[in-house]
Amino acid sequence: MAIFRGLFSSTRSTSTRTIQSTTEKEPDVSNINETLEQLMQVDGAMCVAIVDSASGMLLAKAGTGMDLDVAAAATTELVRAKLNTMKALGLDDAIDDMLITLTSQYHVIRPLAATPQVFIYFALDRSKANLAMARLKVIQADAAIVL
Repeated sequence: MAIFRGLFSSTRSTSTRTIQSTTEKEPDVSNINETLEQLMQVDGAMCVAIVDSASGMLLAKAGTGMDLDVAAAATTELVRAKLNTMKALGLDDAIDDMLITLTSQYHVIRPLAATPQVFIYFALDRSKANLAMARLKVIQADAAIVL
């Protein structure tokens, strides 16, 4: 009887855990952090962030070189402005990515395919970066991030 109770208890708690994990909608933080760290391995990478464009708030970040809180909020306004422009022009399309080239930096902004209100913000040192490779890695990161 004690063995049966022990089996029943662990089966019950396992099924409870399974039910809880399938009903909760929390982001896989380890997946996000791993993906950001992979982006930081790209030549010229300075910093990267995952940003919620509904609020302009950072969900995750890695690297240094700028105030990512300020960059996230300002880039959110840029993404919103582009979406508003597309709407005003009657364009039935989506943003794949946006690229800002500065004298010394590249900034790649990519809304996630699965969750377009969330975007990747990736800043690179222009003198060290390969822009084509950086864009390819951001596309791969988009596919890897699970929210």
